[in-house]
Amino acid sequence: MAKKKTAEERRRKAAELKAQRIKEERRKRMWKIAGISTAAALVVGLLVFAVVMELRSRNIAGVEEFEGVTNNHLDMGERVDYEQSPPAGGDHWSSWQNCGVYPEPVTPELAVHSLEHGAVWINYDPELPEEEIQALNDMYNAGDYLLVTPYEGEMEAPIVASSWARQITAESADDENLQRYVQLYERGQDVPEPGAACSGQISETAPQIEEQLGQAGGEQGEENGGADEEAEDEGSDEETE
Repeated sequence: MAKKKTAEERRRKAAELKAQRIKEERRKRMWKIAGISTAAALVVGLLVFAVVMELRSRNIAGVEEFEGVTNNHLDMGERVDYEQSPPAGGDHWSSWQNCGVYPEPVTPELAVHSLEHGAVWINYDPELPEEEIQALNDMYNAGDYLLVTPYEGEMEAPIVASSWARQITAESADDENLQRYVQLYERGQDVPEPGAACSGQISETAPQIEEQLGQAGGEQGEENGGADEEAEDEGSDEETE
């Protein structure tokens, strides 16, 4: 009898352990499923939030978009007649303007190449109050894909910000739409050359570039003039003979 009772107790304990193990496994499965569901819900929530924020950020009042913008690379010195003033894309020189803050206007054909790389180009009226200019300059931080320059051509407003094939105007530096525009399109990815550099190339301003091009043209003229003189001398020698 004692042995039979012991065997029954062993079977009962084994059944209890098995039931407990099944219960623990079921509890773990439930927690795992709950964790996966929570994580999935969190991911979906984050995606929905990101989409909503993206749509909200893109809904910036006053942004003008342009279609059919070309992006051919031209030789240095070859001028482009841009449709917008300041330009918001188009053909440009093979070199680009280094991003940063400039006290003088920069060459459009160089700045447009920077736009092609994802930069935002902020142009302002040189007659803008000094505190406004300083506020615009302060928008740039080292490494940003941002150009801040005065502009001497015609503009629709005291401040015009351009990215590739887009543009927005503002009356002051604290314009909320201007701030959002810069945040959204600086280092833009929907450009012809996303991720390309915005440094390591041209840091001279437009007046300095004009001077360099003038000097290069003068030297070329002298070379051509010297060649013409040599040709004339050779012709004279032939006639003398």
